[in-house]
Amino acid sequence: MTVQELPGAAAYRPTPPPAWKPLTDPAPLLPDPEPYRVLGTDAAAAADPELLLRLYAELVRGRRYNTQATALTKQGRLAVYPSSTGQEACEIAAALVLEERDWLFPSYRDTLAAVARGLDPVEALTLLRGDRHTGYDPREHRIAPLCTPLATQLPHAVGLAHAARLKGDDVVALAMVGDGGTSEGDFHEALNFAAVWKAPVVFLVQNNGFAISVPLAKQTAAPSLAHKAVGYGMPGRLVDGNDAAAVHQVLSEAVERARSGGGPTLVEAITYRMDAHTNADDATRYRGDSEVEAWRAHDPVQLMERELTGRGLLGDDAIEEAREAAERMAAGLRERMNADPVLDPMDLFAHVYAEQTTQLREQAARLRVELDAENEQHGTDDGGAGR
Repeated sequence: MTVQELPGAAAYRPTPPPAWKPLTDPAPLLPDPEPYRVLGTDAAAAADPELLLRLYAELVRGRRYNTQATALTKQGRLAVYPSSTGQEACEIAAALVLEERDWLFPSYRDTLAAVARGLDPVEALTLLRGDRHTGYDPREHRIAPLCTPLATQLPHAVGLAHAARLKGDDVVALAMVGDGGTSEGDFHEALNFAAVWKAPVVFLVQNNGFAISVPLAKQTAAPSLAHKAVGYGMPGRLVDGNDAAAVHQVLSEAVERARSGGGPTLVEAITYRMDAHTNADDATRYRGDSEVEAWRAHDPVQLMERELTGRGLLGDDAIEEAREAAERMAAGLRERMNADPVLDPMDLFAHVYAEQTTQLREQAARLRVELDAENEQHGTDDGGAGR
């Protein structure tokens, strides 16, 4: 017999305890039904022309950076390169909305965002070259190390942002992740902590359609990834990830909200990865050419160029100037990446423990003997460096 079948059940109306009641009205947190756009809409008229021109120059440079880095993998100068071709609007906007004191938490695909924030392209690619370190000083540049494990950078961003708020520092953290990363536990833990603590952090999800080869429909049944924000008590924003002006505006609003004490925001940018997952991936096994070509018509560089030329803000000379600047960057990157790094085998033991163990000291001594013998044989005195 159930409660409803008991005598007098009709009068039984249990009242949920107060703790059950939602802490936040969900309505204002819901994302718009369609991605927010600026380019090609009435909103473009209100956009700052100088900002649009800067975005365009950075997009052109970013596209050339992607093609050059991809070429370096074919030349054996990079071990791997996860291209962000097609996603440049997200990468550039994420870098430009931050103040110098803020922090960027990139994933392995976000080297372009780091470069747009001012990092030397060679330093940005050092880890992908196969070096033992990330290539740059995170504290100097306010860019966390490139994160290869999916979504682990998100709790780090929350921790840093929360600590900054406790210390009274005016710092916002912007954490980048792909749609595949939203299926990781770290994503959910980060959003929950961020919302409870009202941490000044912005989560940017670049929904490029695939987690390597797994389409989004096989990852989630949610109306959108932005809708997931509501369950944690933060706003969700949906934006056209190929519209650099729209991404910049939405992220700027989210950063300002975080800085003013409003707490975190989850932004989902709808974009597309034009290249394969990495140079080791064959994308033709899980998507067709017609799909890729359809997205080429929504290319972020071309969208911005059409907007600017249509409004008379960009002429042939300015277009050529942007392309030439991008070529100079690519040439410098190519030249420096073609130089063989000087390596010291003894570095194997330098950064394992703060104080070397007995075993490490013994191993280092054995290697030193072998290197000295080799150097004597070849008449060199470089400690084996460069071999």
